[in-house]
Amino acid sequence: MAAIDPLTAAAVFVATAATDAVYVMFTSAVVARKRVPAATWSSVWYLLSSYAVISYTENWVYVAFAAIGSWVGAYASITYLHRPPGGPPVGAAVE
Repeated sequence: MAAIDPLTAAAVFVATAATDAVYVMFTSAVVARKRVPAATWSSVWYLLSSYAVISYTENWVYVAFAAIGSWVGAYASITYLHRPPGGPPVGAAVE
């Protein structure tokens, strides 16, 4: 097993956290049936995830940083999108 580069580990963590946050935003746009935002979030999602995959395939240990980053990204984005029950979904048209 090769030594872990702290900078690469941090970059994988940030990339996967951002990937999960973007995935949540993509899903929100899809649920709201917003085509342009959904397509935009989808392209950003793939750009971020490709960086993480390319980085951690050189050393399987980086998968742990990817998993932790993924959890943090999903948690933070759901916290950001949290709305009181009964309200419209994020991205829904204003009436």
